[in-house]
Amino acid sequence: MNLQRRIDAFAALGKAMRSKVEKEDEAYRSVCSHAYLENNWFTKANIDRAVMEWAGLLTENRISEWISRYKDRLDNTRPHKVGVINAGNIPLVGFHDFISVLISGHLYTGKNSSEDKLLLPYFASLLKDTEPGFGEKIEFVHRLSGYEAVIATGSNNSARYFESYFGKQPHIIRKNRNGVGVLNGKESGEDLQRLGIDIFQYYGLGCRNVSKLYVPENYDFKGFFEAMFSFSEVMQHNKYMNNFDYNNAMLLMKLIPFLQNGFLIIREEEHIASAIAVVHYEKYSDGNLLAQKLDSLETQIQCVVTHENLDLKSELKSRVVKFGEAQSPALNDYADGVDTVQFLSSL
Repeated sequence: MNLQRRIDAFAALGKAMRSKVEKEDEAYRSVCSHAYLENNWFTKANIDRAVMEWAGLLTENRISEWISRYKDRLDNTRPHKVGVINAGNIPLVGFHDFISVLISGHLYTGKNSSEDKLLLPYFASLLKDTEPGFGEKIEFVHRLSGYEAVIATGSNNSARYFESYFGKQPHIIRKNRNGVGVLNGKESGEDLQRLGIDIFQYYGLGCRNVSKLYVPENYDFKGFFEAMFSFSEVMQHNKYMNNFDYNNAMLLMKLIPFLQNGFLIIREEEHIASAIAVVHYEKYSDGNLLAQKLDSLETQIQCVVTHENLDLKSELKSRVVKFGEAQSPALNDYADGVDTVQFLSSL
């Protein structure tokens, strides 16, 4: 199957994904219902949102532009069996690796998280229906074997296991990362509402969700909390509110100072990663010093949400996004800043 045929297949898949959501397709809805039963974080709204994000990216023009820099190599790829270990924190979180492996001309073998076993295989079946040439190039397994390269996503703890187990093969191994936001105190209410999307989308479970804010000295959180009020629908989700209640109670018991509005906790804390329903914050007084600090934390940060022109020196500079866009990466926004297609095209 040549490269153009692969591009056409994924562009057709994008149209099919959009149609499934917009037409409330019965088979798609059944898969969504079962996915929710297995993982209550996967609400209808969140699955639809993820599917529509991908549908918007999978157009012929966008796919062609994305892979244009690798085109010569992808036209002459010798297929390798690539094992992919997927996370399950948000719907279709492993979809970028899925399309990257296949658009590169390789064979995809996926091991899905128990948290998300249904969605990716469903859309893989749609791709096979669209382009039967993919029929023998995609499989999902309980245990990887016979792989020639590996892409694995997990926690910092699992990454150590992955390094030991897959270290002798070409590999990409991803660890915990989070999004951070940098405020200057002059943000408009609309800016802060868009920041709320970065915090609350997918209930904050994504590696691109903002889990920590950097704010100026004497920052007033009043406007911030006013903007967050429009996301109060998270209070209708039992698992989210159970986490909020637990973290609220623990902070009270430990006498740790914090602010909260009934569904979101803000606490001053150096660590970037935060618990569900909690956002950390840290004060800064000098933008240049803050940029240096963020550079030093590059391996913990997936993206930086800000309007500030930060003088970043590391690869983090390419991962600065506008408010509201943390969970809307482009095809060439690679997780952990590692170019997946470059890796795959060099096998």
